Amino acid sequence: MPIEIISPGTNFDFIGKWKWCMAGSLAIILAGLLAIPVLGLHWGIDFAGGIELQVHFAEGVSVDEGRIRDAVGGLGLGETSVVRFGEAGHESYEIRFAGAKAESAEERQGQVVDRIQAALADKIGKVSVDRVDFVGPKVGADLRRDGIRAFTIAFALILVYIAVRFSFQFAPGAVVALVHDVLVACAVWILMGQEFDLQVLAALLGIAGYSLNDTIIVYDRIREMMTMHTAQDLPDVINRSVNQTLSRTILTSGTTMLAVLALLVLGGPVIRPFAAVMAIGIVVGTYSSIYIASPIMLLLEQRFGASAKRAAAPSAGKAGSGKGPGKGGKRDAKGPRAARA
Repeated sequence: MPIEIISPGTNFDFIGKWKWCMAGSLAIILAGLLAIPVLGLHWGIDFAGGIELQVHFAEGVSVDEGRIRDAVGGLGLGETSVVRFGEAGHESYEIRFAGAKAESAEERQGQVVDRIQAALADKIGKVSVDRVDFVGPKVGADLRRDGIRAFTIAFALILVYIAVRFSFQFAPGAVVALVHDVLVACAVWILMGQEFDLQVLAALLGIAGYSLNDTIIVYDRIREMMTMHTAQDLPDVINRSVNQTLSRTILTSGTTMLAVLALLVLGGPVIRPFAAVMAIGIVVGTYSSIYIASPIMLLLEQRFGASAKRAAAPSAGKAGSGKGPGKGGKRDAKGPRAARA
């Protein structure tokens, strides 16, 4: 027996509230844009360039994130962030200097690492450097450009796929929903004051894929209902379709959210940004399939689709018939009598 969270026959009026929901989404996106001059747009070292080190302190050394920031804060290497690896007592940390001018010469890079290690050893205690990564500003700019290009190509291919898989009226709604999900997730991330790096970029691409999967499920049911109920109003057909897929949507989103929450709580600081953005995206992607993709499909179908042609057909018949249908009806009425005579 299939599991149904929503009982059969449920009929929430989703389509009737799409304008309010779209206004709320626009408000969140606008708030994120307005927050950029106030809070700033924080790029990680993947995009802005900088230095990243993983260090390990000797056993018995008393250290925490605050002491590390104080020790290296005067080196002039840019904005510093410190993240602990593993549980307390293992004393492994990742130190990032976003925006630091990493030189290309290996000798210069080695001097920077020596300065950092000397500052940590002098002010905290014995320390060893396990890993060093340098990202130049040019590489960061290339990564930003490639990320935007990846989104553009993905959205274009999705537009083509939906147009072939369903019809032209379905495709724009799916792409607008994907753009909406990415923009809302970015706006929330900006409002939270978090930085954008490759983990966040990967999460945004994952959000697009997840949202598309949910939209396809809803679209497929809408198309099936449109072929079965051709005489019914399209908004009612879409509402019934969304209600019928609601149990599947909640179960899919719920199970995915459980996995993401496990990463968010238990995965540690390294994977936490990815899990946090994915958690935001799951909520937004589920919402957009109902309140963004479906209403846009409805508007395009009413304007250009078969429902618009069916609505125009009766009025065209009345306008062009005039006396013709009346005479035709009379001819049909006389025809049988003449035959019987």
